[in-house]
This record gives sequence, C-alpha cells and structure tokens, in this order.
Amino acid sequence: MVDLPHYYDQEPAVPSAPERVRLALPDVTLDLVTDRGVFSRGDIDPGTKLLLLEAPAPSSAGDALDLGCGYGPIALTLAHRAPAATVWAVDVNRRARDLTATNAEAAGLANVRAVGPDDVPDDVRFATIWSNPPIRIGKPALHDLLLRWLPRLAPDGRAALVVQKHLGADSLARWLTEQGFPTTRLQSRAGYRLLEIGSKQ
Repeated sequence: MVDLPHYYDQEPAVPSAPERVRLALPDVTLDLVTDRGVFSRGDIDPGTKLLLLEAPAPSSAGDALDLGCGYGPIALTLAHRAPAATVWAVDVNRRARDLTATNAEAAGLANVRAVGPDDVPDDVRFATIWSNPPIRIGKPALHDLLLRWLPRLAPDGRAALVVQKHLGADSLARWLTEQGFPTTRLQSRAGYRLLEIGSKQ
C-alpha cells in the first residue's frame, strides 16, 4: 500500500494557510497564491522550473493539459504562451484547483479551466500536455495515470514531463517507449530529466 503524498488528497485535511510565491521566467512573471495541502507550496519546484524554461513551445491553439496542476504555475504559463488555446488544469485536489482558478483570474488568463479528472469531456484531444507528474504515488498508479491521459494526445500532439532522475526518470522513459509512446530526453539538469513524448505509434 502506497502512502500517498498529502497533496494527492481530494480534500486536504490540513488547515488552510495561504502564502504567495513569485514565478519569474524570461517571458512572464506571475505572483501566485499557494496554500498548505498542495504540491510545493513554499516555492516553485525546481523540476517545474526546468520544464517551464526548457520545454518546446506549446501548440498555439487547440487544447492543452496541465496534469497535476497544483496551484497553477504550469497551467498559467501555458495559458500565457498560448492565449488562443484552452488550458485544462487537472488535479484531484480541490484546494489546488481552486488556487489555480484564483491565480488565473488574478492574472487575467481567461483560457484556463481548473477541473477534476472526470470533468474533461471525453472527446477532448490535447495538442500539448505538460506535467510534473506525482511520481510518489507509486509506479502502478503513475502508469495508470499516464495511460489514462497520454492516449488523448492529438495525432501530432506532444507531451513534456519532468521527472527526478533518482525517482526513476530513465526507467519511466523506457516504459513509455515500450507502451508505444516515442520518448526523447530533452534536458538533464539538477537531478531532473525533461522528457518529450509523442502520440502513440
């Protein structure tokens, strides 16, 4: 039985204690509200920062997915860089979704939809998926999560995942390739791998 991280709770039991963090990138600066019970509440996670700095540009239109959105740094960056796209910010954690919606509104980003996993229409196909996935939920649950969402890439869609090397980034890349998703390592920095995944062959 995997002891799930607290940020994977649907309804965090820890009391709310909002904070603010600043996301500073070359093309965008965002002041974000965070809270207890969500991933990396005290600062922008270094893996997330690597993805936002080094991932290929998202598709300029269509649908994009931030899988495991937390308080929204990835979703809001996607929305800023692709204003004509609809960005689905998906998380099981209600507090995380509420924070993402609040932060998107404060940033004037009307193209972000913060929703639960079951609230994305079945016919939506993603031109772009960006994710710092919840590796610590355990390999079986992680594989189930990725096999739920990666098949929803559009035929020419691309996904970018950032994974800590010591938490199995290389074995995950091999597994993704074995599942029919062509996977390339784009960057390796500060103990993280940035992987690019194509639609299933």
